[in-house]
Amino acid sequence: MKICVSSVGTSLDSKIDPRFGRCYYFVIVDSETMQFESVPNEATAASGGAGIQAAQTITNKGVELLITGNLGPNAHEVLSAAGIRVIT
Repeated sequence: MKICVSSVGTSLDSKIDPRFGRCYYFVIVDSETMQFESVPNEATAASGGAGIQAAQTITNKGVELLITGNLGPNAHEVLSAAGIRVIT
């Protein structure tokens, strides 16, 4: 399973960023192999729609579960439509 965590850094030891749409990175971990990748969140500097852009980024990465803090309704809708479970 691919698990995504909104993060302030690029490693598995980085703290969770409580902001989803404007977090700095997404750390995506394959729970079976424990291999991970860090993906910069390009929506961080967006003037609007950051949550939707961020949701599309992790959807394109095949994420199945998201762990984050605050999640706006528009981002939640995109994630739900993609079948991504969310834990806040």
